[in-house]
Amino acid sequence: MLSGDGQMTDDMVETGVERFAAMGTRIELHQFGRAAPDALLAARRAIEAVDDALTIHRPSATTAVNDRLMAGEFAMTENPVLLDALAAIAEAWHATDGLFDPTVGSGGAAAWPGLSVDRGSGRIETGRPVAFDFGGFGKGFALDRAAAAMRAAGVTSAFLSAGESSVAVIGEHPLGGAWPVAIPHPLDPESWLVELSLRDEALSVSSTMGDGAAAPGRSPMIRPSDGMIVTAAATAVAVDASGAAAEAMSTALLVADPDAAQRLIAADPTRRFTFAFDDPSRRMTA
Repeated sequence: MLSGDGQMTDDMVETGVERFAAMGTRIELHQFGRAAPDALLAARRAIEAVDDALTIHRPSATTAVNDRLMAGEFAMTENPVLLDALAAIAEAWHATDGLFDPTVGSGGAAAWPGLSVDRGSGRIETGRPVAFDFGGFGKGFALDRAAAAMRAAGVTSAFLSAGESSVAVIGEHPLGGAWPVAIPHPLDPESWLVELSLRDEALSVSSTMGDGAAAPGRSPMIRPSDGMIVTAAATAVAVDASGAAAEAMSTALLVADPDAAQRLIAADPTRRFTFAFDDPSRRMTA
């Protein structure tokens, strides 16, 4: 906002920024408004705790669990971040009609329905060998925890990103109103797929195209119902109050068949979109 004499007020000023690598991508945390001591540090530590717990690229609580489950044995964990993530995934699995599933079993088919998680004891069991690969969900989950840490420190306006495909915002834009976000067209850098306005929300983009899809170590998109790898040129966009939920939904939309995608979009048509590039004019809406 501007003061009566046209000068910037404290609410418009960026009071801090933190940039670092985590979750296999570049993290940027931008804080606006009146200073909130240690907010950025608390947010960074929240993201790094998620990275340490959920990564499968170095020893972690997740790899320890995966080793046991892939051997056909039950696993035990006391890691609260991993247990919180599994609880969030249970909700996401139901919200996406089972189309978001972070498990990879023998033959590639997902196996979440056969999984049992006892939150109280930390015991995890499954009927067949299975492993977790949290993928993009981990980024949204990490942004949720970072945003919660910043809010707890008194931050009322912030923009958080994990790469170019996962963002979360706190409050309103420092100039007032919602945060404007535009999703670029992967085949035409001069145009947008969709333009959105965010307030206290998170956005996720999932795609079979672009640099992110071709990144080293990137797991293929797998349809849980039949274990098939999804290769059709497409992009899905989802917005939700929760970054974890947005990530799960964008993944589900990308792997869904047209009928299933239509059902998910119809539940929130201004916040869920799919774009199929085998037919550039096709934008799926309710």
